[in-house]
Amino acid sequence: MTSAFLTVVQTAFPSLDISPVEPVEEKQRTGARSSKDSPSSIERRRRYLGRVSLAMLVLAFGVNSVYMGREYDEEELKLRKMKAEEAPATRWGRTTDRFKELFDYFNKPAWSELLPPQLPPPHGKPYTLLVSLDDLLVTSTWDRQHGWRTAKRPGVDYFLAYISQFYEVVIFTTQYHYTAMPILEKLDKYNFFITHKLFRDATRSINGKIVKDLSYLNRDLSKVVLLDTHEDHISTHPENSILLPKWTGDPKDKGLVSMIPFLESLAIYKAPDVRPILEAYHGKDVSIEYAKKEAEAKQRHIEEWSKKSKGVSSSLTLSSMFGGPSSQPRSAVPLTYLEQKRLEAQQLYKEEQAYIMAHREEFDRLLEQDQQAMNEGQPNSLWEMFGLMTGQTKPADPAAGSPPASPAPSSATSTSK
Repeated sequence: MTSAFLTVVQTAFPSLDISPVEPVEEKQRTGARSSKDSPSSIERRRRYLGRVSLAMLVLAFGVNSVYMGREYDEEELKLRKMKAEEAPATRWGRTTDRFKELFDYFNKPAWSELLPPQLPPPHGKPYTLLVSLDDLLVTSTWDRQHGWRTAKRPGVDYFLAYISQFYEVVIFTTQYHYTAMPILEKLDKYNFFITHKLFRDATRSINGKIVKDLSYLNRDLSKVVLLDTHEDHISTHPENSILLPKWTGDPKDKGLVSMIPFLESLAIYKAPDVRPILEAYHGKDVSIEYAKKEAEAKQRHIEEWSKKSKGVSSSLTLSSMFGGPSSQPRSAVPLTYLEQKRLEAQQLYKEEQAYIMAHREEFDRLLEQDQQAMNEGQPNSLWEMFGLMTGQTKPADPAAGSPPASPAPSSATSTSK
């Protein structure tokens, strides 16, 4: 108890120890720099190399900026799809334009020319028809019971087969190759009607939106028509496009087939530039408006024919001498030029379909052979893939057996008796 009390008293009152504090000797400074404050030789070398690298980077940036401000040559203008009068006139404008081009590289199509050069007539068609896939030719639905299912639009087979007589048909879809190819193989099994196929890597991204930029198409845009259902896809070339309503799966739909008369008339009349014609139908139902114009043209044709045939006097016939009719029966109204060409195209379509039906088994056999050849050419292991990449041939199958050895040539010496 006593020791605890003393402890409390000692902690409650300050210490009375007044012994003098020992003086601390101050270190005398000589003026020399301490080794702790100075950087080491490695640190000095690192700082020196950093300054040199920064100076070289600034110098390279300046030289590159000056070089990027050079004038555009013809080859660069062609690659950038730009005319000389559209190019920036100042060095600063050319520099900034080229810098933007560097950052915009991944937003452009994978190739500067999406299609190969067009074949000359009569092998190639003068007009190109770009057709979207989703919600135009097919539509896809998903449910928990069946998963993804794809339905063909009514009349899509007839549309592709018939319109391919007039156009170079190109499927231009925003889907990737591995998802769109199975659908396209169903639409055109023998590759008779679809000339080319363009997928997601052929599109362009502008402000985060997918766009089908026709300037990369490698075709004369005065003879290019694009059918699509998304307004964003046609934003760069609305003058070449026809925006159609989406097909939602109606089995009685006739919207695709109703576009054939308008499209075939462009090719039959050989329009020098389709863009003014398409702009005249902008914002309208093309199939309905064109049907009205064609009906008006037909009515004018009938009226002109009636005026020409009305003034023709009938000659005296043998029947008129015996009380019969004095005039010859009037002939039917002749077909217009468009109707004549349309009948020829329909007849050619029937002949093509009859030929395909008659030789379907042969086409299927050739298609199966091509598929087998492709499967046999695929490597079965990583080692075989490496051998094909290095140019080595695939080893022969030992189960097939080795070919028989050719007999050794016999000597032709003769002995005399």
